[in-house]
Amino acid sequence: MTFFALKDIQPKEIIPGFRGRFVHTECMTIAHWEIDAGSELPTHSHPQEMVVNFLVGQFELTVDGETRALVPGDVVVIPGNVSHSGRSLTDCRIIDVFHPPRDDYRD
Repeated sequence: MTFFALKDIQPKEIIPGFRGRFVHTECMTIAHWEIDAGSELPTHSHPQEMVVNFLVGQFELTVDGETRALVPGDVVVIPGNVSHSGRSLTDCRIIDVFHPPRDDYRD
């Protein structure tokens, strides 16, 4: 068993305005994002399945050509290799869970 304190994990700015604190296990990566209002998530895809857990703010997410405005309590499942993009309408907090792990988010 391993315990983590998010305050002890140094945030990394992966793209401008997106700061993540990452927890990695053998089977998944959990990303705790703090996102500045107006930040853009470019269109991209990755082999990992991703579950988006929206906590705070408003975020416009486009998945495979369909756009939705996310609000707290929304959850989105994005299969691996599906294109997605977005932009933060306000400051946001999101938790993303990736399976298998995102090695590109490791130190």
